Amino acid sequence: MHPLAEKVLARDTRATARACRLADDRAGDHAAILKDLFPHTGRAWILGVTGNPGAGKSTLTDRLIGAFRKQDRRVAVVAVDPTSPFTGGAILGDRIRMQAHFGDPDVFIRSLATRGALGGLSRSAMDVARVLDAWGADVILVETVGVGQDELEITRMAHTTLVVAAPGMGDEVQAIKAGILECADVFAVNKADRDGADTAVRDLELMIALGGEVAKASGRARGHSAAALHARAAGAAAPLGGPSEGPWVPAIVRTVATRNEGVASLVEQLEGHRAWLFGTEAGAARREERLREAMHVQLRDALTDAAVVVLGPALEAAVHAVARREIDPYTASERLVEAFRAGAITPGAGA
Repeated sequence: MHPLAEKVLARDTRATARACRLADDRAGDHAAILKDLFPHTGRAWILGVTGNPGAGKSTLTDRLIGAFRKQDRRVAVVAVDPTSPFTGGAILGDRIRMQAHFGDPDVFIRSLATRGALGGLSRSAMDVARVLDAWGADVILVETVGVGQDELEITRMAHTTLVVAAPGMGDEVQAIKAGILECADVFAVNKADRDGADTAVRDLELMIALGGEVAKASGRARGHSAAALHARAAGAAAPLGGPSEGPWVPAIVRTVATRNEGVASLVEQLEGHRAWLFGTEAGAARREERLREAMHVQLRDALTDAAVVVLGPALEAAVHAVARREIDPYTASERLVEAFRAGAITPGAGA
C-alpha cells in the first residue's frame, strides 16, 4: 500500500490534506493512492447541498456540521467555489462561514475550485470525497457552487441531495424548472422569516405534485404522487417497521440558518431519505443508477484524457483543418475516433 494511503487510513490529518491536494491536482501518485483507498470507502453518507447563489448554502452547511457533531459523527466538507474565467483563481471563501469548527479534530473542511468544470462541482470532487471517506468521515457534506437550472452533477455523486431555496430570489420560478425539481431529495426553504416564504413552499408543493402526475403518465419511477405529497405536507410518518417502498417524496422544510431554526427538522428529513435509500428496494435501485451514472462519467473522463494523449498532433491538425473549412467537425471527429480505436495515427487522419 502507498505510504500516504496508510497514513490516511490512520486518520493522519496532514496526510489526508496532502492526499486531497494530489487528487485535486491529479498529480504525483494520486491514482495509486486512490486505488489503495477505494476498498476502504463506501461507509460515509454523502450529502449534497446545492441551490441558487445567495440562498444560504454555506451557513446552512455550517449548521448541519454542528447538528451531526452533536450526534458524535465525524464530518467532512467539500466546498466547491467557482473559478475565475479570466485569472483561473478562486477565492475559496465558503470555509469562512464554517470557522467555528476549525479546531475540531473530527471535522475536515476542504475547499476546491471548479477549474472550469460545469455542473456545480469540480472534476476531482468525487476523488476528494473518497479520500475523506477513507479518512473515516461518517458524513461528507458536498456544497456546490450556486447552480442554475440544469447544473446538477451533484446527483451523480451524492446519496442525498438537499436543494436550498430562499424566498424573494426567483426560486418560485426556478421551482418550475425540471432539472432543479428532479434533483432534490429534500428542499430547505431557507430565510423562512422573510416575506414570501409561504409562497415559496406552496409553489414547491404544487410543482412536486405536478411533477408526480407527469412522471406517472410517462411511467418514470422517480415521480411523486399528489397524494403522497399531501401526506408528507401533513407530517405523516413512515409506517412502523421502517421506510415505505415506492418513490421517495421530497420533503420541504423551513429553516432560518442564521438562527439555527428548523435545522433539527431538516436533519430528520435527510435521515428519512437515507433510511429509504438504504432500506428499500426502490432505494437500492436508485443507488445502482447513481453508481452507473458515476461510472459513465469516470469512463468518459478517462477516455477523453487518453484520446488527447494518443491523438496529440492529429487533434491539433483537425482543429486547423476545421478552421480552414477543409473538413466539417463531424467528419473530423469520426476520423479521430477511428484513429483512436486503431491505436495509431495515420497520415491525414486529422484532416
